[in-house]
Amino acid sequence: MSDSKNSVSPTPPARSNLFKRVLPLVVLVSGLVLFFVFDLDRFASLEALKQNREALQAFVAENGFLAIVGFGVIYAVVVAFSLPGGAIMTLTAGFLFGTFGGGLIVVVGATLGATGLFLIARTALGDVLRAKAGPFLAKMEEGFRENALSYLLVLRLIPLFPFWLVNLVPAFLGVSTIHYVIGTFFGIIPGTFVFASVGNGLGALLDAGEDPNLGIIFQPEVLGPLVALALLSLLPVLYKRHQAKKNLPAKS
Repeated sequence: MSDSKNSVSPTPPARSNLFKRVLPLVVLVSGLVLFFVFDLDRFASLEALKQNREALQAFVAENGFLAIVGFGVIYAVVVAFSLPGGAIMTLTAGFLFGTFGGGLIVVVGATLGATGLFLIARTALGDVLRAKAGPFLAKMEEGFRENALSYLLVLRLIPLFPFWLVNLVPAFLGVSTIHYVIGTFFGIIPGTFVFASVGNGLGALLDAGEDPNLGIIFQPEVLGPLVALALLSLLPVLYKRHQAKKNLPAKS
């Protein structure tokens, strides 16, 4: 009888561990839902920036360091919760803090937010997904993990996939935290500074009644160098494969 009682429910430590793993995920999903329920996406728009540009500039001028930290924290939260408006926020950073200052704030904030999402997804969903996927995911995980930094840099440099998706996928492929942080930080620098540079000249555009070109990242003069950097990132992978083929035993 005592055995049946013990098997009815998980032990308290097991329940506590499950709660700690799932709670952050529940918070993220709830935050994303509430963002749209309360129509907060209206604040992450070019129109909102136009209407509040003077107030934002005044706040930055009066608060200095507090404004820098506050903007970085907000950006990290936006990325961690996978909220829309990242491009507009990057423009805003360039507009308020300049190309270099705004770009640096965004890179740090985005890296922190993406790392937070990565850790939560890996802890809450990584083991479950591996158990469901079986050998297929294990094989993909092995290949990705061996060249994690190179692949991450490619995914970050070439804007083919949504930012939130690239934040999540490495969490299910066994990527180490240090590789994830390095790949994210350096991989988002070029694109971030392109948008921050556009934001730096945003005031003149708005005064002239023009809107910024949010598709600038896909123009050949911008996309070309990004693709070149991505190909450069793949050189270690190609070198490893070349060496592996050279070391294969010759067929008799």
